[in-house]
Amino acid sequence: MKVLVTGVAGQLGHDVMNELSSRGYQGIGTDLAPEYAGIQDGSPVTKMPYVSLDITDRSAVFQTVQELGVDVIVHCAAWTAVDLAEDEDKKAMVEAVNVDGTRNMADAAASVGAKIVYLSTDYVFDGTGEVPWKPDDRNYAPLNVYGRTKLDGEKAVSGATDRYFIVRIAWVFGKNGKNFIRTMLNIGKSHDELRVVDDQIGTPTYTLDLSSLLVDMIETDRFGYYHATNAELPQEAGGYTKEGTRCGYISWYDFAKEIFRQAALLGHEEYDTDHLKLVPVTTQEYGISKAKRPFNSRLDKSKLTENGFRLLPDWRDALARYLREIEI
Repeated sequence: MKVLVTGVAGQLGHDVMNELSSRGYQGIGTDLAPEYAGIQDGSPVTKMPYVSLDITDRSAVFQTVQELGVDVIVHCAAWTAVDLAEDEDKKAMVEAVNVDGTRNMADAAASVGAKIVYLSTDYVFDGTGEVPWKPDDRNYAPLNVYGRTKLDGEKAVSGATDRYFIVRIAWVFGKNGKNFIRTMLNIGKSHDELRVVDDQIGTPTYTLDLSSLLVDMIETDRFGYYHATNAELPQEAGGYTKEGTRCGYISWYDFAKEIFRQAALLGHEEYDTDHLKLVPVTTQEYGISKAKRPFNSRLDKSKLTENGFRLLPDWRDALARYLREIEI
């Protein structure tokens, strides 16, 4: 199986390439840079084939896909800077990347009969209520430019082919890139107190775990819409584990609290509650964001097991493995 992976210099594309290699598949990475510019960590992706490609260049996309004769496209490339997407001078580029670029990849996939995986987001919903969003729910109402363009990307994919996996994820973290965990660890070194939002609820997604699921998917023809984040912790009496970690869906504050707890256990005393105070605040109290964020990012993942796929490990386990991986 020959698989073209877009956005290979990012967190997820990097891990998908390594997962393909581990299973003996032929992975070909693409990104904008003339040469692969990912981290040189010695993993297989740094030695795998790479093609420089601008996904907004329709003719170049078709030429590349058809010349390579790929069986699958895993489309990870996207504009993901949510607040910057609100700037008037950025909107055209966000549209070009997230909508036009996605349409180009989907149409090119259809032209060679290839499967396509499109990574989308909980931001296609308006984030109201407290009920987890189901993958086949069509009550779309994105709150910001990023969410709208990702939704239009979904429509471009489903309109081009029926051989698609549209996989919505949330709160992504991985080794090869910036993310909430790295931000918290960096800020925590220089602050005695941190204010973290406590009224946006969801669960994180570790790209290493997600990449395994995505390759599981492309080995099948179980097409459709899916939700995939790391699993919630099982409910215990009182709603918290004995370590004080919230069960079920969590807030950014809960996530930050567990990040620092685990970091302290690894010997980093600066993150201990004796040195660093975390203060839960509302989104309104936190302020400063240009783009509106959804309060309800709960994603229902039951369709995965219904269709024979494994749920991702729980998010606390994923966090522990990630902290060891980045060797904080």
